[in-house]
Amino acid sequence: MPFQIIRADITKVKADAIVNTANPAVAIGDGVDSAIYNAAGREELFEERKKIGALEPGEVGITPAFDLDAKYIIHASGPWWDGGKNNEVQLLRACYDKSLQIAYDSGCKSIAFPLLATGTYGFPKELGLDIAVSSFTRFLEDHEMDITLVVFGKKAVDVSGRLFDEVKSFVDDDYVESATSEEYRHDNAISYTGARRREKGSRRGLFAARKAEETFHLDDIESYGSDFDMVGSEPSEMMMCNAAPMMAEPAGKDLEDELKDIYTDSFAKHLQQLINKKGLKNSEVYAAANISKQYFSKLIKGQVNPSKEKVLALAVGLRLNLDEAVDFLKLAGYALSPISQTDKVVEYFIRKEEYNVMKIDIVLFDYGLEPLSN
Repeated sequence: MPFQIIRADITKVKADAIVNTANPAVAIGDGVDSAIYNAAGREELFEERKKIGALEPGEVGITPAFDLDAKYIIHASGPWWDGGKNNEVQLLRACYDKSLQIAYDSGCKSIAFPLLATGTYGFPKELGLDIAVSSFTRFLEDHEMDITLVVFGKKAVDVSGRLFDEVKSFVDDDYVESATSEEYRHDNAISYTGARRREKGSRRGLFAARKAEETFHLDDIESYGSDFDMVGSEPSEMMMCNAAPMMAEPAGKDLEDELKDIYTDSFAKHLQQLINKKGLKNSEVYAAANISKQYFSKLIKGQVNPSKEKVLALAVGLRLNLDEAVDFLKLAGYALSPISQTDKVVEYFIRKEEYNVMKIDIVLFDYGLEPLSN
């Protein structure tokens, strides 16, 4: 996946480049800055830091990583928060943008960031998160790199801040209502419609049900007359002969392969049609969906069958409304579950028209749930 969030000590993360929250002066600061110097080799790293000189807010420099499991350390000078009156947003965005660019120019394939300026420098966490996510997304539209956001601390819920509380309120309220409705829905009667719904839980069921609907009707049953006993007796020899051609194996491919071809072909075509309809570029979709360019290319060509999580991510990347997202999931043989916390988190973001899977993955991380981009 292009982006991931992990809880770890950044000095122990393996990446081509590690971003350090640098002291603007040629000095070793506290916190992450001090930890990185200690892990890399304090004296050697400080000698290299001297060569960069003072770093104004929004500026970055690069040094070797020495004893870290990385090639480079990128030193980013974040702004102090002063109510947003002194270009703090632009300066913090510059830290992310310049760090990504200098890593790319240095041949890095992976980079690890802390959440810059949201600690000692006092930047509001939600705003700092928005800036990081928007910078990562823009960069990944034109470049390929693995980006890891590294958070460190014992508190389980602390990355997305107030956003988590808003999502949790929506999920909790809607979850109780939906779960209750699901428990008491009228499911007891055995019916053809109910059977078809259960069949649609798999890709085989989805297309088998459609095929049956197209070719098998009540008139077909009535046409057998006395040859078919509706009470349950054995079908006649004539009935067995008539049924034999329908039961024969397809020539060449087995049924599973046939259905797989239908699925991938129709999904891939529909995906491209939606991209065109929304007036989006492929790069905008896979960047917002946090899907790699290579995997997305296979999707467009119908070479892979995406998981439900990937389809949810694509629905977000395509900027679908809730009704469109439901239809999109159905095409892939999936459905939103009223008792899935992951599905409810995604629904929250779709309803709010916040179309970025990185942010969704960060909230899922705070929930202790698997990210969509796994």
